[in-house]
Amino acid sequence: MSSANKKNKKPYNPSNKVKQNSKSGKSKRETASKKSDNKDTVKENKGVRLNKYIANAGVCSRREADKLISEGAIKINGEVVDKLGSRVYPEDKVYYKGKVLKSENKIYLLLNKPKDYITTTDDPQERKTVMHIIGDACDERVYPVGRLDRNSTGVLLLTNDGELAKKLTHPKHGVKKLYHVMLDKDINKSDMAKITKGVNLSDGFVAADNIAYVGSGLTKNEVGIEIHSGQNRVVRRMFEKLGYKVEKLDRVMFAGLTKKNLRKGRYRFLTDKEVSFLKMTS
Repeated sequence: MSSANKKNKKPYNPSNKVKQNSKSGKSKRETASKKSDNKDTVKENKGVRLNKYIANAGVCSRREADKLISEGAIKINGEVVDKLGSRVYPEDKVYYKGKVLKSENKIYLLLNKPKDYITTTDDPQERKTVMHIIGDACDERVYPVGRLDRNSTGVLLLTNDGELAKKLTHPKHGVKKLYHVMLDKDINKSDMAKITKGVNLSDGFVAADNIAYVGSGLTKNEVGIEIHSGQNRVVRRMFEKLGYKVEKLDRVMFAGLTKKNLRKGRYRFLTDKEVSFLKMTS
């Protein structure tokens, strides 16, 4: 390149590109929209992980889907696919048991769980599960979000929306849960303070967000406790650590959802407004 050409060549300036868009009559919004469309195209071209696709079709969880894939139970476009991490693209057809899988409608059920029911989809010991309560409420296969032990009652969400369920149960999202606890004896304020400061359990340190006597506080063995930890039986174990036995445990709120006007053993579908709220909070 000659020295004359070097002198005439203008240095690159990002603003020149912006001006050019302005001269061509394209607004910034149009330009941004085009970029967004490109991103969507790239995302579509990458496809969806096969286990996620199977889970979204309501067949089973992602973990169980991996097992089906490894066993060679899944076909894509008529060919067996047994490699974990395989992806599904828009033009593909996925088969399981000879049927084409399709994404299900998302279902969100709120149950006021009664005592003596297991929070699982299937129990090897054939005990009563929450699935016996909802029965044939919907054709889609739903799963409990989080857990309530057999002796606990209260708010339980069931859904086939795996992405939302994962967010609602992941500790980093800090989803709040509120419990009404009845103890075997009165609890003093000193021990209540210890619970909010935190106690060491076998699987790690945990602290309540808030704790207070129920109502006017005349009954010292009943408290309300707010917590965001998802550890197994965490509320019971916190009180047991300090020498108390939980006689009754009722979850009255989960992620903003309450059991208002919902008797024990009854369920209802969430409203669109409630679903939107859940997605915003997570």
